[in-house]
Amino acid sequence: MAAVEKTDEEWRAQLSDLAFKVTRKHGTERAFTHDDFPKEPGTFTCVCCGAPLFDQAQKFDSGTGWPSFWAPKEGAEVGTSEDRSWFMKRTEVHCARCAAHLGHVFPDGPQPTGLRYCINGVALEFEPEG
Repeated sequence: MAAVEKTDEEWRAQLSDLAFKVTRKHGTERAFTHDDFPKEPGTFTCVCCGAPLFDQAQKFDSGTGWPSFWAPKEGAEVGTSEDRSWFMKRTEVHCARCAAHLGHVFPDGPQPTGLRYCINGVALEFEPEG
């Protein structure tokens, strides 16, 4: 799909203050504030552009307070880049369609990938299957 580009003013008009801070300014929401999504089958999409990102079947309870997934949805528009902020080297996860900051990926997740995509809940919307 085509890239989604908007001005900060356009994003601010579309998003809540927190969603703007997290997705457009690379912020992080407080733990345990936005992981109250339904447990039914469905897809987690980008709050900014609606791109499908993660599937409920890959979600797991990491105990961290943020939605966690062991892999993106097959064919998802999820990108990564190196993040050297806060004097650490981490891998940032972003929406490849609109460049929204989603969270980070760590090598401490469950099998089959061993990865934990630690995602800000405010960066996601949930679409039930069907």
